[in-house]
Amino acid sequence: MPWDVSELQSTGVREHLAASLKQLLQKRAPTDINQYDRGDLSFIIMAGAMVFFMVPGLAFLYSGLSRRKSALSLIWAVLASNAVVIFQWYFWGYSLAFSSTATNGFIGNLRSFGLMHVEADPSPGSPLVPEILYSFFQMEFGCVTAAILMGGLAERGRVFPAMIFIFFWMTLVYCPLACWVWSTHGWAFKWGVLDFAGGGPVEIGSGIGGLAFSWVLGRRHERELLNFRPHNVSLVGLGTSMLWFGWIGFNGGSAFGANIRAIFAIWNTMIAASFGGMVWCLLDYRIERRWSMVGFCSGTIAGLVAATPSSGYLRPWSSVIVGVLSGALCNFATKLKFMMRIDDALDLFAEHAIGGIIGLLCNAFFASTTVIAMDNVNLTTPGGWVDKNWKQLYIQIAYVCATCAYTFVVTALVAKAVDVIPGLQLRSTPEGERVGMDEVEIGEFASDYIELRRDVADSSTFGFSQPKLNPLKPADAMNARHAQDDPPVANGHHEESEVHQSPLEPISEKPDNNGHAIS
Repeated sequence: MPWDVSELQSTGVREHLAASLKQLLQKRAPTDINQYDRGDLSFIIMAGAMVFFMVPGLAFLYSGLSRRKSALSLIWAVLASNAVVIFQWYFWGYSLAFSSTATNGFIGNLRSFGLMHVEADPSPGSPLVPEILYSFFQMEFGCVTAAILMGGLAERGRVFPAMIFIFFWMTLVYCPLACWVWSTHGWAFKWGVLDFAGGGPVEIGSGIGGLAFSWVLGRRHERELLNFRPHNVSLVGLGTSMLWFGWIGFNGGSAFGANIRAIFAIWNTMIAASFGGMVWCLLDYRIERRWSMVGFCSGTIAGLVAATPSSGYLRPWSSVIVGVLSGALCNFATKLKFMMRIDDALDLFAEHAIGGIIGLLCNAFFASTTVIAMDNVNLTTPGGWVDKNWKQLYIQIAYVCATCAYTFVVTALVAKAVDVIPGLQLRSTPEGERVGMDEVEIGEFASDYIELRRDVADSSTFGFSQPKLNPLKPADAMNARHAQDDPPVANGHHEESEVHQSPLEPISEKPDNNGHAIS
């Protein structure tokens, strides 16, 4: 007996629904979480926490490098940008950078908007970690990149418009750069570019982006450019140490597992940083005849930057070359801002852009297939010239040119677009620049001078002491305060006068010219 047509149609519908339901259940089947090694998970969680520690390290570094009157504004900008990036990455940043269903090779889609579908499945970057952990680790990279870029604000930028700028910069610059080289459908990834931990998205993105941002902001007033020097070198050293510690997790964690490749990455990071610091310091010594702490810190950071794209590809002997090249070339590159007439106050271009380029180009020469395969995942990735892969050099050069050009143009356009919006001018007024960003933007200060002056008469700061049985009179406190306003002499101390000595007895010991106490 022949089938009725309507029955055939209904049967076909039922079969189609059953097949669809089966496929849907398969898609929604819970992932076996036991497939992940808990040691790998713990390692990447800790590495992500170490990367976060770089954010306050950058805040202290920038604060120490700036003038005293703008020190706190940079700390605020760095920490606030961290919060903005966390929101952006959760909102749509991760999806635009790493969504697995995009096909254009340039930027992702919104499949993972609000971290939808980002759960326990293997990550797009490595099968060793789940996607939810991978998204967290990559978010910290974005936070560090934005924090570096905030150095372009130094001493003249307004902080609230900068937060608007950084949201759109992450969307239009960082996310495409990350997609290019780290997403499985990115054009640079498919082309075979070697960029381990972010020479393009992180270092060139922040360095070239900082240069473009500084160009849009314009130069500081010429008065502010005279005799510019860091106000607190101790903070510079503290910030650099925090960055070095965090960079171990930054590069080591980019192996996405507690494996031998991660150990190579950590070793290469340490070697490049140490040689970068020593070379920079020696180059400064040849001119100044002083062992500069700022110079050593600058060279250390240059070495860390160059290790970012290269540490997971190189043997340790190659990182000696990376450290020497980055320390020397980044030192010389600090002069380029004067040739370009761009006020890159904190040398983002010289440190991060040039350092990142050095690391990327060194991959073309020294990348080793053996080191790459140490993670037991990337077993067929070709190395560089040491493995007779000659074409890797032009691949790396083309990638560097593409990232530099795209970053500068789009960053400048985004900054200009924000700047023309009423109320969102990126630069402060000339008066604000004169009194300092802490005064006009934050309303608080890294150092409270009022409290310092209030208590100065109770200390021996200016070489005076009070007899224990003779209480301090108001007139005496005024005289002590006046000592701050007297012009200093050559040795940096205030000239003595009768008005200072009459009400106060001199201390029994005074420093000599070398700073030692004498009777």
